Amino acid sequence: MPMLCEMPHLFPITNPTWIFLVVLVIILFAPLIFNRIRVPHLVGMILAGVLVGEHGFNILARDSSFELFGKVGLYYIMFLASLEMDLEGLKKNRTRGIVFGLITFLVPLILGYGVGHWILGFRWDASLLLSCIFASHTLVAYPIVGRYGLSRHDCVTISIAGTMIALLLALFTLAGISASAEGNVDARFWIGFVLKCAVYCFFIFFFYPRFTRYFFKKYSDNVTQFTFVLVLLIWSAAMSELAGLEGLFGAFLAGLVLNRYIPRVSPLMNRIEFVGNALFIPYFLISVGMLINVRSLFDHKEALFVVLVMVVTATLTKWVSAWLTQLVLHMKKAERRMLFGLSNAHAAGALAMIMVGTQLEIAPGVFLINDDVLNGVVLMILVSCIISSIVTDRAAREIALSESQTLGNSKDTNEKIMVALNNPESVETLIDTAVMMSNPQKKNELIALQVCLDNEHVDQQKKQGKLNLERAAKAAAAADVQLSTYNRVGVNVVGSIMHSMKEFEASELLLGLHHKRKVSDSYLGTVASELLARTNRQVIIVNYLMPVNVVHRIIVAVPQKAELEAGFYQWVERISRMGEQLGCRIDFHAHTDTIALLQTYIVTHHPSARVSFAALDDWNDLLIVTQHLSYDHLFVLVSARRGGISWQPAFDNLPTQLMRHFSNNSLMIIYPEQFGQAHELSFVQPLPISHNPMAENIFNLKNKTNKEQADGERMD
Repeated sequence: MPMLCEMPHLFPITNPTWIFLVVLVIILFAPLIFNRIRVPHLVGMILAGVLVGEHGFNILARDSSFELFGKVGLYYIMFLASLEMDLEGLKKNRTRGIVFGLITFLVPLILGYGVGHWILGFRWDASLLLSCIFASHTLVAYPIVGRYGLSRHDCVTISIAGTMIALLLALFTLAGISASAEGNVDARFWIGFVLKCAVYCFFIFFFYPRFTRYFFKKYSDNVTQFTFVLVLLIWSAAMSELAGLEGLFGAFLAGLVLNRYIPRVSPLMNRIEFVGNALFIPYFLISVGMLINVRSLFDHKEALFVVLVMVVTATLTKWVSAWLTQLVLHMKKAERRMLFGLSNAHAAGALAMIMVGTQLEIAPGVFLINDDVLNGVVLMILVSCIISSIVTDRAAREIALSESQTLGNSKDTNEKIMVALNNPESVETLIDTAVMMSNPQKKNELIALQVCLDNEHVDQQKKQGKLNLERAAKAAAAADVQLSTYNRVGVNVVGSIMHSMKEFEASELLLGLHHKRKVSDSYLGTVASELLARTNRQVIIVNYLMPVNVVHRIIVAVPQKAELEAGFYQWVERISRMGEQLGCRIDFHAHTDTIALLQTYIVTHHPSARVSFAALDDWNDLLIVTQHLSYDHLFVLVSARRGGISWQPAFDNLPTQLMRHFSNNSLMIIYPEQFGQAHELSFVQPLPISHNPMAENIFNLKNKTNKEQADGERMD
């Protein structure tokens, strides 16, 4: 009994180790418990924060760690929302996003002002501040969308765009209210405010891409890159606050700029999502719950009335906004629910605004916002987050189910990409390329193969092969992709690769470009040449001079009659996926007949891909077409084996041309799958190149520029 009497003196816990332990226990068990009762675990995090906070059982004190990690968690939500956003979808839906942003801002602003002024009896400025809180919202339920794989769905993109528009307008209004309360509203204030915002946006959009491109090319270590991303995130948030905006706006802009440099399926993106969902975002939700004081509802009736009015107004105005948007944009009911679910939650943005009101003194000892309104906002946060999580979860489940049924009706094709490893320096690059080209719905269709020659050095080769396969498996696991690894011993490398492709029914082979060690070696190398002669499967040969994720543009040269090859749509699908993952433009140079089929396929299957088309009716004009090729571009050359439908005599000169003119460019050579048995196909060794004076002059000038700009490091 004495020990039980002394127990209350142990709380709130102040020991950092025990505080962190309690938080981790909540993060661990809240999803397990609430998923069993089919309630989004985000609600569990908030309710757990209510219970352990000072207004609940007072187990934990809301110390500086909750303020720090909670704020970073909010930044993380906004950062992930813009980082995973489909930028092409944003461009396509920018008008719809602006419409939703204006509606979801104006409806709560107008109705909220009326409720505050005529029902609650607030001053005009307090009513306007309250309506700004109603108009803005936070994407608390966004992690739910990510779990269902809908982060690039049109309605989600519209929601995110509308969120930032509503938040930006609310922040501008809040700045006006603050300046008005201090008597500083004049032309000088607004000019200074707009200039600070303009300078801040210019710095983010001009310097951040250049910083990122340089850093990613210079440092390939995943931990270093992750830390660099965090620095840019917090730096942008800090500068946003200096400009007079909220830090969450800066976090959103940082993600928007980094979107093109962090592929959605990549080890870096996987680490960013993992750390956020495992630590920062749960910390933020728990810290929000610790602010909520349910007991204040029972202190006096006026507080309860204020809370009820605010909760009903906040929920009703956001639902009306989503309903009006559905009518204007002709959206489905599930999409309307998604808009409402994502836009209904009010969290740290509302807290920041209400804190500004509690600090604005309109008379000696009298502040613009009283404690009843503060408690009302905090409880409104709890209710709105619960509603938002439940509605978003149900809407996301419905949309994901309908889309999975649509995908289930489509024709499923065999797709197994085999990656042949040899050079340790190219392991991660080859795996990253294979991951970007693979079907995101099928994460277990990648095979890594290491072949060791059965000779006196076989033991040493097996050890190196084991290390290569371990690096490959680690790179794939970091991108949340399952990779099957095989270390084979054989008397012939080509024969072992061929047998493995047949055994595992590989649809295509990916390998690095051979580096010449002897004068007699061909450009492609003996192994690649023999493989092309013995298989009719698709073979992709790559040689990167920089990390894959900093590729700025993909330029594809397509020969005439390429559309008649059996593997035409196969390689188009791979390049389109890669372009989407990298977020870069794909420039196709092809015959006019081929362009029509390319456009139809890409518009139908990859509408978010950024593509352009240019005519290439004569393959001899290849050198002239590539005058736009820069050092940070990937040049993709679609070739053909001798005897193929699209083969032409000019292909005999390609190895020599590539060796002479493309030694300073990242290169990918694709040999599409062809009809016929493997023994019917043959590969011709390169013949002397026939010169085109005009093309040669252009390339000499271009190569000189490339050599000055290109990285000195060369990867196999």
